[in-house]
Amino acid sequence: MAIVTLIDEKSATGDVADVYGEIRAVLGLPFVPNMFKAIAHNPAYLRSSWERVKVVMAPGQIDRKTKEMIAIAVSAVNGCDYCVLAHTAGLKSMGTNDAEIVELMAIVDLFSGFNKLLEGLQIPADLGAQGKR
Repeated sequence: MAIVTLIDEKSATGDVADVYGEIRAVLGLPFVPNMFKAIAHNPAYLRSSWERVKVVMAPGQIDRKTKEMIAIAVSAVNGCDYCVLAHTAGLKSMGTNDAEIVELMAIVDLFSGFNKLLEGLQIPADLGAQGKR
């Protein structure tokens, strides 16, 4: 249960209503995701957060599917069920199948474990360190 009231779309006014309209249009959703409804208590923060989403997730050097996969990986590592579910839905809408998602999570599992192992053992970097091996 949220610890703040979600600002309902019907009661949104001014800039919040404008941002909500953009969110629905850009994401192609019939509703505004709860994350945005929670932060709408601070309209300036809502607007700046939405602008960041548009900039970062827009087409660029990295394709949208890869960006969604990175979002899932980071969200899984950070323990954010909301984001894992949201970005998995995004990937599935792009045609990603269950086997691809399991493979993605296997990569997260592998490198999360390696990261903790290497961090705990304080192993010095040799691959990629100043371009030397």
